[in-house]
Amino acid sequence: MGIKLRDFIIGGKDNDRKLTILAGPCAVETLDIMKKTAEELKNVCEKSGINYVFKCSYDKANRSSINSYRGLGMEKGLEYLAAIKKEFDVPIVTDIHQPEHAAIAAEVADILQIPAFLCRQTDLLVAAAKTGKIVNIKKGQFLAPEQMKSLVKKVEDSGNRNIMVTERGATFGYNNLVTDFRAIPIMKEFGYPVVFDATHSVQMPGSNGDSTGGDRRFVPMLARCAMAAGADVLFFEVHPDPEKALCDGPNMLFLKDANEVFTKCKEIFEIVK
Repeated sequence: MGIKLRDFIIGGKDNDRKLTILAGPCAVETLDIMKKTAEELKNVCEKSGINYVFKCSYDKANRSSINSYRGLGMEKGLEYLAAIKKEFDVPIVTDIHQPEHAAIAAEVADILQIPAFLCRQTDLLVAAAKTGKIVNIKKGQFLAPEQMKSLVKKVEDSGNRNIMVTERGATFGYNNLVTDFRAIPIMKEFGYPVVFDATHSVQMPGSNGDSTGGDRRFVPMLARCAMAAGADVLFFEVHPDPEKALCDGPNMLFLKDANEVFTKCKEIFEIVK
């Protein structure tokens, strides 16, 4: 089933399907970084015929350390996201972590994202569903793809069928994730668009002691594999200088590499379609 977002459709039948990309910095840092990223990624997607949604989190509640950077908080973070939405005329996707945040975030965001570690939280799913916005449920690292069906049903039973589900790797031993691409066709059987999170899939949780590591070398390859497996949407965290990013730097794409990565993924998407 395709989902309408503004003037485009996410997912849908193969003949009409266009690739959608959710991309932007991990967390709100500065408005300048957000603007630079949004402008470049919008241009890349427009040139390539890709639907684009700007991604950035006003708060990253699941951090390795209490001292880790989380963002600028809800008020300032949503203010910045609203500014990006207005200046660049792009839809917005952002994470929510508590049920009471859903309605507030929905005033700005077009897609409310449920973090992987919180994907089974019924109150959070119901609150997101009741906003009427698109709900993107990220599959927990601890779940099999088949188990996502019951989480989808929680949103459906709350009166919302604007749903996406995201594969982002599964726990594989200590400090590592592995992607089982069977998850994409399995979750597509639910009838909703399937997202592949290419950057969180290369995370190495807790590998740096008090912070999460990652290996961005494998992001382009995993994204291409997801296209071959039939994913409708790709998710990337992108930053002008990931080495200086305040969170998730090791697994984020350099902004300068986005054009090449996105273009190659689009080519595979069209072949598979």
